[in-house]
Amino acid sequence: MKPAQSGKTPPVPPPSLEVLMRATQAGDQKAYRLLLDQVARRMRGLVRHRAPWLSAEDVEDIIQDILLSLHRARASWDPARPFLPWIVTIARSRITDHGRRYMRRTALHLATSDIAEAFSDMRADNTAQNVVNLLSVRRAMQDLSPTERQAFDLLRLRELSLDEAAQISKSTPSALKVALHRAKRKMKAVLWTEDKT
Repeated sequence: MKPAQSGKTPPVPPPSLEVLMRATQAGDQKAYRLLLDQVARRMRGLVRHRAPWLSAEDVEDIIQDILLSLHRARASWDPARPFLPWIVTIARSRITDHGRRYMRRTALHLATSDIAEAFSDMRADNTAQNVVNLLSVRRAMQDLSPTERQAFDLLRLRELSLDEAAQISKSTPSALKVALHRAKRKMKAVLWTEDKT
């Protein structure tokens, strides 16, 4: 005797990431949305595993960076290769970038805390000297070439990674390093001269 049919069909497993990525490359928007959802879920677990100390907000920031990188690089994925190692490589880079930014923010926070603490013990007439120092830095930046100024702004003031700065400036990381080195050398010379006068 045959068992009674329940009338329910078994759930269809979701398409693989490779299938979704191929469909995405072919312009399928539904597949693309599903791919982003699947990648976000998997990468959230990866980021939490690799960096369990991160806050939920930091994890989500990294996930958004990964998805943005996926969006930008989707045409470069080779359909003959597995998708997961490709996206994990991207995820590792974004985690590393976030770690660098976190370290720079922490160092900046510590430096500004030290400065604030030092200035709190000083007399009020030192405020004028601080304004002069800030104006000196601005004058020193005016002596930079546009390329040097942009490198200093992106890498030191905005604290972007070399890759991010290269993408924004449409330059290479090595050219940015050279421009930043020149900018720092020129600014030191100007600030040293002003300090001696």
